[in-house]
Amino acid sequence: MGKVVSDPLEVGRVIGDVVDSFNPSVKMAVTYNSTKQQQQQQVFNGHELFPSALTLKPKVEVLGGDLRSFFTLVMTDPDVPGPSDPYLREHLHWVVTDIPGTTDATFGKEVVSYEMPRPNIGIHRYVFLLFKQRSRGQTTSFSGSRDNFTTRKFARDNQLGLPVAAVFFNAQRETAARRR
Repeated sequence: MGKVVSDPLEVGRVIGDVVDSFNPSVKMAVTYNSTKQQQQQQVFNGHELFPSALTLKPKVEVLGGDLRSFFTLVMTDPDVPGPSDPYLREHLHWVVTDIPGTTDATFGKEVVSYEMPRPNIGIHRYVFLLFKQRSRGQTTSFSGSRDNFTTRKFARDNQLGLPVAAVFFNAQRETAARRR
């Protein structure tokens, strides 16, 4: 009998497609505020969110570390242009560096501005990854295209190692019938 896979990051192929296997050591909470419904939606692994509710950048809280530890947040879509043939894998949506532990991303430095999810074909995964920096200012800058981004290469280039936390949600294009 094979190993029973229960880790949602493995089931959702985030581990494998985006990053290698890691042991989460910090908690991270990602919450979207919807302008229409004035409600908050927390991101849970594998849950579906509607793109129309994701126009504003989410609140990303680092629930661990301390004010002397700094983190880098990466948001990426590994399913571009579509999950069945993701030849543009990955598309970079957001990078924030120098986030102090126990705070949220607004305390960090936005290196790549937030781009809302706009899935065209199929169901896309949107992945938030948190990396612990060795020191403040360690993650320098990002140059290049948002397309063909590679989280593994970014982490290697910036000596970030494996993530310390990750969470992902699914989203698909909203049809006129589904929008209310």
